[in-house]
Amino acid sequence: MADAAMTQTAQTAAAAPPLLAVNNIEVVYDDVILVLRGVSLTVPQGGLVALLGANGAGKSTTLKAISGLLRTENGEVTRGDVIFGGEPVHGLSPETIVRRGIFQVMEGRRIIEDMTPVENLRLGAYTRRDGEIRNDMDRVFEYFPRLKERTGLAGYLSGGEQQMLAIGRALMARPKMMLLDEPSMGLSPLLVGEVFGIIRRLNRELGITILLVEQNARMALKAADYGYIMENGKIVLDGSADELTANEDVKEFYLGGGEARKSFKNLKSYKRRKRWL
Repeated sequence: MADAAMTQTAQTAAAAPPLLAVNNIEVVYDDVILVLRGVSLTVPQGGLVALLGANGAGKSTTLKAISGLLRTENGEVTRGDVIFGGEPVHGLSPETIVRRGIFQVMEGRRIIEDMTPVENLRLGAYTRRDGEIRNDMDRVFEYFPRLKERTGLAGYLSGGEQQMLAIGRALMARPKMMLLDEPSMGLSPLLVGEVFGIIRRLNRELGITILLVEQNARMALKAADYGYIMENGKIVLDGSADELTANEDVKEFYLGGGEARKSFKNLKSYKRRKRWL
């Protein structure tokens, strides 16, 4: 009976709608530049999903389409929809989307350098009106104890500490889902491992759903449950992290196994599977 109950629970979870569903979206910049060409992906409640690809593939644009930040760069979703928690969010303002529970940690950290770490953290809670901000700040310091020791301006923090501050600021919003854009950029290998370890803890311990954009495919797949690979504004492959790590194409083009090539384009003798077309 216990086994049957567990099977039923697993089947129910599998049948549940995803927390985030991006459905066949196209994104155009300046009314003429088509960047995303029918991108679809899903992120389950409590999942950690990686979105991988080379520079210019459309990864950051995908995150901005979800978080509502396209309009700051004269971009818009011209087709398809973005569903979060069963409701459409494309077309909503970034502030409204944050209030719905999505917080994006931008590429390059984007902290306020002439404010202290504590002031930056308080800024992350600007949409909240409850009395738990102090407790949440203490929780941030539990995950990032170095930030508690830094009382000067945030601009004087190291690159790794600034990345921790950017993630901590997102935590202050109590997000249901966090969008992380290149968290390893500019960090030493030691700090990359530390930051990814914290990302896994936030997902496992706090249950925060995470969509991770990252060029360090090896570290991303080590942390993630599932992954998507983008090229030229399209999803060309997806699968579990283990499946992608074992995939010979992924090894060759993204994990450094075999001859290094930047793209599948212009390969005449290589026989790609239909899923890649």
